[in-house]
Amino acid sequence: MEDLIKALQILLKYGNPSYPTHCEHDILTIVDIFPDQVSDEDKEELEKLGFFVGNEFGEEAFHSFKYGSA
Repeated sequence: MEDLIKALQILLKYGNPSYPTHCEHDILTIVDIFPDQVSDEDKEELEKLGFFVGNEFGEEAFHSFKYGSA
């Protein structure tokens, strides 16, 4: 859980959406924080924490299989 909290603290620097996550088919998606707004340094740290940039649902976003539903 510690890594998830660290990742969310990084993402909080780029916005504070009311409904920040979506989870479906074992993939957690961060909503309304777009990768092109996030610094390369923070993207690198997010990758270490289990997030990747993808276009899983029609829009480029941060996703993670590490924290998705089971």
